[in-house]
Amino acid sequence: MSTERAHSESAPYPYVLLSAAVSLDGCLDDTGPERLLLSGPADFDRVDAVRASADALLVGAGTLRADNPRLLVNSAERRATRLARGRPEYPLKVTVTGSGDLDAGARFWHTGGDKLVYTTDRGAAKAARLLGGAAEVVALGPELDWRALLGHLRTERGVGRLMVEGGAAVHTQLLQQGLADELHLAVAPLVVGDPAAPRLFGPGRYQEGRLRLVESRRIEDVVLLRYEPTAPGTGPLATAADRHWLRTACELAALCPPSETAFSVGAVVVAADGTELARGHS
Repeated sequence: MSTERAHSESAPYPYVLLSAAVSLDGCLDDTGPERLLLSGPADFDRVDAVRASADALLVGAGTLRADNPRLLVNSAERRATRLARGRPEYPLKVTVTGSGDLDAGARFWHTGGDKLVYTTDRGAAKAARLLGGAAEVVALGPELDWRALLGHLRTERGVGRLMVEGGAAVHTQLLQQGLADELHLAVAPLVVGDPAAPRLFGPGRYQEGRLRLVESRRIEDVVLLRYEPTAPGTGPLATAADRHWLRTACELAALCPPSETAFSVGAVVVAADGTELARGHS
């Protein structure tokens, strides 16, 4: 099943896809000196395909320090397809840091395409000094603001689809604030069993309701689970689930036959837990 999703040109934020691999007990890694490999070659290739579909790839600064990722589209064929479609060979690479404390020698800065750093007012000067011209540095204000970050990516960089690859704090904040449109979770058949090991989501208040399972797929000995948050938001700001249901209503309205005397209307009725109760168009 394709992971490509249509995204409205008028949307205020990119489509945000959270991607992670975890053990059966929800760990992203163990506490050993080497990175714990949770996926195999086939799942790594799947991740590469999802990366190739994205306009930008994002990881937190903690993940840069811990894992030193390159964050590339590895397939030459997929890169060629991007170029043939008028897109950059590599997606924009993005990281987020409050302090501006970044290692200019990390592989992230020396491979792939353009790089972008989001930071605070206090971190901007430090990040710019450490990186030189390796990346554009954008200050978001006194604190990191995910809505401001996503809005800037959308309006200033034209990002319609953002793939987020960690770490735990980044995934937690985006899901808690209702900004994640989709979650890709690769579950590996092993148990870490270490209470000090990092886990996918941290404690705190999350959006209520169950996520909707849209796909489950076996990939070698790993199971891919794809979820969408569907519970409507309860606060003053729109969530990804709110935008999902609005898109659904607009798609229903588009099914109406043309009329010179009536508006096309689509509607979907959703319970507080995200359960769809009814839909229609007229």
